[in-house]
Amino acid sequence: MHVTCRIGRDLGSLRTRDLYLAIRAATRLSAQRTDFRIVHLSIQRDHLHMIVEADHKAALAKGMQGFAISAARQIHRALRARTGARRRGAVFTDRYHPRVLGSPTQVRRAIAYVVNNWRRHGEDRSPSYAGWTVDLFASGVSFEGWAEAQTYRPPPTYEPLIVAKPRSWVLAGGWQRAGGPISMYAVPGPI
Repeated sequence: MHVTCRIGRDLGSLRTRDLYLAIRAATRLSAQRTDFRIVHLSIQRDHLHMIVEADHKAALAKGMQGFAISAARQIHRALRARTGARRRGAVFTDRYHPRVLGSPTQVRRAIAYVVNNWRRHGEDRSPSYAGWTVDLFASGVSFEGWAEAQTYRPPPTYEPLIVAKPRSWVLAGGWQRAGGPISMYAVPGPI
C-alpha cells in the first residue's frame, strides 16, 4: 500500500534534522512489528509518503496507529527540545490515506514516487541539498533498485531511516518487470 500522512501547518517543515530523527525513532518502533512493515518512506515539508506491507487490515490499522502515536510523541519531544515550550495537540491533521497497489506497474510507480518525491516538490533544487543525488530525508539512500550507481556519500553522522525488507514478491523485485530500475534523477508524475 501507498500511504500518505499529513501534518498540521503550525508544525513547520518536517525536513529538519531534529524532526527527521524523531520520525526515524518512530520507524525503529515500527520495525519491531512482524505483521506490519514500512518498506519505503519519504519525509516532505508537510506530509509523509510510505509504502507499507501489512498481513491484514487490522495489522495495517494497528501498525499505522502505532507509527503515528510514536511519531507524534517524538515530534513533540523534538519541538520541546528546540523551543523549550511544550506543544500539545494533534501532529497529524487526519487519518492516514492508504492506496492499494495491485500490479507491478502500480508498485513501480509508487516506489519511484516515494523515493524521488523530493524532486516532485522541487526540494532537489534547493541550495541546501546541492550535490545530493538521492534524498537523505527518504529511504532512497538504502534503496537497491536505482538505475544509476549511487556516488553521493552521506555525511558520517547521517543515520538512514529504518525500513523493513519487503516480503511480498512484487515489492521485493517483481516491480522491475514493469520497467526495470528507477532513475534517481526522474521526477515522478502523479500515481
